[in-house]
Amino acid sequence: MSNYQELLARKRELEKSIEATRKKESVEALATIRELIATFGFTAQQVFPFQPAAKKKVQAKYYDPQTGKSWSGRGKAPKWLEGVDRSQYEIQAPRSTPSQPLDENNPFPIQ
Repeated sequence: MSNYQELLARKRELEKSIEATRKKESVEALATIRELIATFGFTAQQVFPFQPAAKKKVQAKYYDPQTGKSWSGRGKAPKWLEGVDRSQYEIQAPRSTPSQPLDENNPFPIQ
């Protein structure tokens, strides 16, 4: 019967062999996958259909024209809003009529 050290050495050899075979077969598998994607013209959405939706960034609710900083109104209020009337920093709702063009110098108009 083999002793413990011989078994450990055999185990290490098998692990090396397993890893080498895995690498070789994964390269072959990836080449096959790429070939099939190119042959059939699959899109990323078709290959990976269940990707979670990206989180949407919350729109800013307050804007400081002096510093250019904005805040969504969620979480702890920034220092520039501490102890002041927040209504003076509120961002107006987006204009829906084309007769009122946005001021390109100030993308966050103040009420």
